[in-house]
Amino acid sequence: MYQKEVNRRSPLRVFERSIHGGLGPGNIGLVMSRAGVGKTAFLIGVALDDLMRGRKVLHVNTEDTAEKVREFYDEVFHDLAEANELSDKNAVHLTVERNRMIHTFLGDTFSMERLQGALGYMREFMDFAPAAVILDGYPKWDTATDEQMEELKELAGKLKCELWLSSLIHRDGEEVDDRGIPQRIARLEKHISVMLRLRPTEDHVRLELVKDHENQDLADLHIELDPRSLLLAWR
Repeated sequence: MYQKEVNRRSPLRVFERSIHGGLGPGNIGLVMSRAGVGKTAFLIGVALDDLMRGRKVLHVNTEDTAEKVREFYDEVFHDLAEANELSDKNAVHLTVERNRMIHTFLGDTFSMERLQGALGYMREFMDFAPAAVILDGYPKWDTATDEQMEELKELAGKLKCELWLSSLIHRDGEEVDDRGIPQRIARLEKHISVMLRLRPTEDHVRLELVKDHENQDLADLHIELDPRSLLLAWR
């Protein structure tokens, strides 16, 4: 199978149709789950889908080294290529590497000012303007503010990019709304266009749509994450 066919058959095409065309430039998407369920795997799957279509992606991580993030990409890409018998694997991997930037801020060194500075440098000296930004590890939802979310929304609008965030859901002991969403996240929902929850079962992880822009009728995604291969699949 060739690259275009892999993209055409990706479960993410169903996801895009289910949320009426996708997240969209200038908007914030959020994926939530318990620890170790697959938030980063999902985000890398979204990023690889964009990268394999020739779009530029910036992956920002505040907890892991760039090498660890790169290894995760390589692992998911290898499984994706094997599962789809990708004919032009080496050429596609080169496209992924050329279109992706990984930037890490470890040890509480992240700030919006530093991120904006890095983006400015990439744009001016590397001709790199991302269509999507994956921001894994920020904000800290226990202490996140409306001001921080407004800054992120403004950044997505300025870059005309999709901005994906992640959040940990604790197992027990925290206040939730009637959808089971922690109040520390729900209180900032007005800034977020699309919200997803990863719900583990015995042998797979279901993707559940919690918010779809302003649409009240939420679709059943019929998509799951395989915890062994870390790939998205039909359910």
